[in-house]
Amino acid sequence: METFLIKAAQLILAFAILVIIHEFGHFLFARIFGVKVEKFYIFFDPWIELFKWKPKKYVGGLGKQKNLSPDSTTTSETVKPEDSKEDKPKKKSFWGDTEYGIGWLPLGGYCKIAGMIDESMDTEQMKLPPKEWEFRSKPAWQRLLIMIAGVLFNFLLAILIYAGIVYATGEKFVTFKEAKLGMAYSGEAKKIGFQDGDIPLIADGKELISPVEGRMEIIQSKEVKVLRNGTDTVSIAIPEDFIFRLDKEAKSDTATINFMTYRIPAKITQVMPGEGADKAGIKAGDVVLAIDSVKTPSLDVFLPTLAGHASETVNLTILRNNSAANDTLVVPVKLSDGSKMGVGLEIDPSAFFKAEEKKYNLFQSIPRGIQLGTDRLTSYAQSMKLVFTKEGAKSVGGFGSIGAIFPEKWDWIAFWNIAAFLSVALAFMNILPIPALDGGHVMFLLYEVITRRKPSEKFMEYAQMIGMGLLIFLLLYANGMDIIRLFK
Repeated sequence: METFLIKAAQLILAFAILVIIHEFGHFLFARIFGVKVEKFYIFFDPWIELFKWKPKKYVGGLGKQKNLSPDSTTTSETVKPEDSKEDKPKKKSFWGDTEYGIGWLPLGGYCKIAGMIDESMDTEQMKLPPKEWEFRSKPAWQRLLIMIAGVLFNFLLAILIYAGIVYATGEKFVTFKEAKLGMAYSGEAKKIGFQDGDIPLIADGKELISPVEGRMEIIQSKEVKVLRNGTDTVSIAIPEDFIFRLDKEAKSDTATINFMTYRIPAKITQVMPGEGADKAGIKAGDVVLAIDSVKTPSLDVFLPTLAGHASETVNLTILRNNSAANDTLVVPVKLSDGSKMGVGLEIDPSAFFKAEEKKYNLFQSIPRGIQLGTDRLTSYAQSMKLVFTKEGAKSVGGFGSIGAIFPEKWDWIAFWNIAAFLSVALAFMNILPIPALDGGHVMFLLYEVITRRKPSEKFMEYAQMIGMGLLIFLLLYANGMDIIRLFK
């Protein structure tokens, strides 16, 4: 339960940040061009809102409202244009003419811009003569910028987050070439030709350097060249559905490796007092070379081998380092009923192999952030084509799948990395030319710019309804797939 709450809290916080930034992009450009923004809401508020506030006029929530000035009689409902005294306001306020609020349905958010067909489907307003402060009264290029702004701000947020991460932590990784023991691979990777110890070299002609970025480059490539046994170069064909095989494998209960991981020695870093290893005389710094007669050259072999000896006494062959010599010892160790011996293990590859380490000052972090943001966007766009395959449709997930990618314990660096990726994903999804999304509005505006003919308001209403229907179906389908997978 605690794990679920931590993941849910991270998901809601990340979602709220992304929604605020996205809608603020629309708000800012709308106000710059003098367009009135009637509402700015985090999450949706059908029937009732959790909180609402209009500067100097009212505050409230859950159906109640308190006026903040004696002459304020405005309610949370949109004022009908024929009754409005704001057609020609004496003094325009950048912030003060908007109702800000929090809805109860955490599926997104919205920025209600006066004079446009959007999620509110306020068709009554559209039947009246256009006002100079309405969206529909502005030139096409201004309307285009207003609609693009949300996507733009999400992408800029991702760049800012990536820049902040590399500025705060730098980058440290062991390159493929420096991973002397090669990589360990999952079952699905081995099925297509990878072998433990292989060192990836090239994916579709591009040199592979960092395992973090190289992972996706390999998955999205058609052919990968690896170095095998230190001398042989072997080509491996990557199936188009490989990403779906890996996704299915990762969600299984038996998966121990997610595609690939560094092969590193089984080095002990900590010994728990009173446990089997402590009683046997195991010390921090010892490296396990074998369990009984089974050699354990790396951690990926050591862990599953140890797991098969619950409540048994095993003979560990260990390498002990000291100032005089490297001694090989055989030590009998009694394991617990969970196949544990009470040790901590080194999991950082840089403890064994030469690592590339880069520090970034403020000015260097910005171009690196742009590069990371662009790489993530390109990678995400390339992977989206697979959604339209049979396997891709089965792999679609909703909020459950998104929440699952957050760590079980709160880690701010991991949180911001995931938030940046989700911001890139949100930017890409929103620019798709689907009515009801920003991309749909952009598509119709581009049509207007090219043909110099504006689509009729009735057409826009129907397009908006069709788009919203499609989005609701996709939302139900994605979250339905999460539920189906939960009970499998």
